[in-house]
Amino acid sequence: MDEKIKQMKELVNKLDKASRAYYQENREIMSNFEYDQLYDQLLDLENQTGIILSNSPTVNVGYELISSLPKEAHEQPMLSLDKTKDINALKEWIGNKKGILSWKMDGLTIVLTYEGGVLVKAVTRGNGEVGEVITNNARVFKNLPLKITYEGTLVLRGEAVIRYSDFEKINSRIENVDAKYKNPRNLCSGTVRQLNNKITAERNVHFIAFSIISMESQVAENFRSKQLNWLKGLGFDVTDFKVVDASNLVQSIHDFSDKIAYNDFPADGLVLAFDDIEYGRSLGTTAKFPRDSIAFKWQDEVKETRLIEIEWSASRTGLINPIAIFEPVELEGTTVKRASVHNISVMESLKLGIGDEIGVYKANMIIPQISHNNTQSGNVEIPKNCPVCGEQTRIQQESDIKFLYCMNNKCPAKQIKSLTHFVSRDAMGIDGLSEATIEKFILQGFIKDYVDIFRIERFKEEIVQLEGFGEKSYNNLINSINKARETNTVRLLYSLGIPNIGLSTAKLICSNFKHDWTLIENATYDELITINGIGDIMAKEYVLFFSNEENINRIKEILSEIELKKEETSVDLIFENMRFVVTGSVKHFKNRTELKEAIEMRGGKVTSSVTANTNYLINNDISSQSSKNKKAKELGISIITEDQFLRLLNEGEK
Repeated sequence: MDEKIKQMKELVNKLDKASRAYYQENREIMSNFEYDQLYDQLLDLENQTGIILSNSPTVNVGYELISSLPKEAHEQPMLSLDKTKDINALKEWIGNKKGILSWKMDGLTIVLTYEGGVLVKAVTRGNGEVGEVITNNARVFKNLPLKITYEGTLVLRGEAVIRYSDFEKINSRIENVDAKYKNPRNLCSGTVRQLNNKITAERNVHFIAFSIISMESQVAENFRSKQLNWLKGLGFDVTDFKVVDASNLVQSIHDFSDKIAYNDFPADGLVLAFDDIEYGRSLGTTAKFPRDSIAFKWQDEVKETRLIEIEWSASRTGLINPIAIFEPVELEGTTVKRASVHNISVMESLKLGIGDEIGVYKANMIIPQISHNNTQSGNVEIPKNCPVCGEQTRIQQESDIKFLYCMNNKCPAKQIKSLTHFVSRDAMGIDGLSEATIEKFILQGFIKDYVDIFRIERFKEEIVQLEGFGEKSYNNLINSINKARETNTVRLLYSLGIPNIGLSTAKLICSNFKHDWTLIENATYDELITINGIGDIMAKEYVLFFSNEENINRIKEILSEIELKKEETSVDLIFENMRFVVTGSVKHFKNRTELKEAIEMRGGKVTSSVTANTNYLINNDISSQSSKNKKAKELGISIITEDQFLRLLNEGEK
């Protein structure tokens, strides 16, 4: 028994880390295939022992939220679905009842509330009990009706998704390979939770309705099929569905399966629910799952093949990723011969070796993954030298996951990344120098360091002869470079790429030293640590950067080519050592980010949650019963409107 409990604890720990990475950090540390296998092992052990650990994913739903969006509790818990890959199990589940078979969309679940025919609230699923309020973003979803003919209160549930075609367009515009989004779900999750809904609008988020939670008056019959058709009549896009029973269920699953390769919306399976809503409700729920519906995931087509080599792919950040190259196999109608192994930890867990017999599959019928390794020879050697520059590599552990990095600061891969950051919009803001162009200029020997960008005219004749360039492109580039010569201290400081010094931190530092570059460059640890918002690690990294003679010389070279503008207004640090929380919509500022910047440039700090250290909660709806308002009242913290904040600001600057 002790050994089984030990196994259960290890499985819970692995699954917890994988879920946290996926749902909170939008990254994957293991494949869906591996997660499902570990989950089933845990479930089997729980059934054998009769013990369920308190932090087991078989009873917990999701994680706590970590964004700064307002939060709100759901009226009814949003439970996840039990799942199966066995068609016969589905037939037993449906029994002699009718059901609705539909896509299991792979996006972000949203609850919408309409009152008087108008959208009044949109909340994400969050951790199942508390979600994030994203109403402002939902209003710019591509296909969402903002006004409907039904005048009563209507609460419905659906999925926010980004189509594959839009996902590919967005990724195609990103030059930096490391910055590209891994899949539509990650992109959608980040997009729906933006603080600036202009970004949401640009990314073509679609809402697909799949159920009604409640309605004020029962105008639609109490069957899922009838309610979905009723929602369609109100202008909603609803999930594709089919009414099924035991006689046509198998064929219907095959029909859906045939469509997935042509489906523009991401889906990772199907959902089967009882059509009769009252019957489904009468079944109740388990601790984690509702009993009125179940998810079906296709059995992944796994093919055996032989591992030929591990290719080491160096990224722009110095991260070196292992990629498995194997004998080609046919999977889901296409030929596959390579798959990402993600990181060193995954490679070691699979015990990969050249010549090993491995199983490969397509996660969600799309992304090639390694499912298992039959021979587990583990003979792959981790390279001690970078494949790009040949310099030393090092394994670094981050949150118990091993990654391989190139340690050469002058590695061309890192050089490209550094220069790309230097010319980016919030840094020096030089148009016409994409990452691909910078890479081309480095290979041609036109630029080696920051200052070379301002001296690019030396290579005019060579540049205009390059493919994709000409007189017009060259002149546009020179104009952009010359325009960037007149800049400010914030842009310059941010452009240097000092570890942990982002744009908002650069603004804080420059404001604190009155935008005097000499003071900024020579700031001491003790001076920095007194700035509200600058921590120990930031201060140490900053001082270390400016104590490096090579960095100082590089900056001197840049300063010889640019002119630092004097700030037109000197802003007093009237909010120094004060903490604010901002929630709800704003009317005097473009968005909450602009309000946050106004506070930070005056020495204040903006945090995401109300604590005993908070000085003010800014909320235009003072009477709101939101969790932030309640917390502020409990702690005796002042809740002020935006108008009151502006009066506070004006009085402080008199």
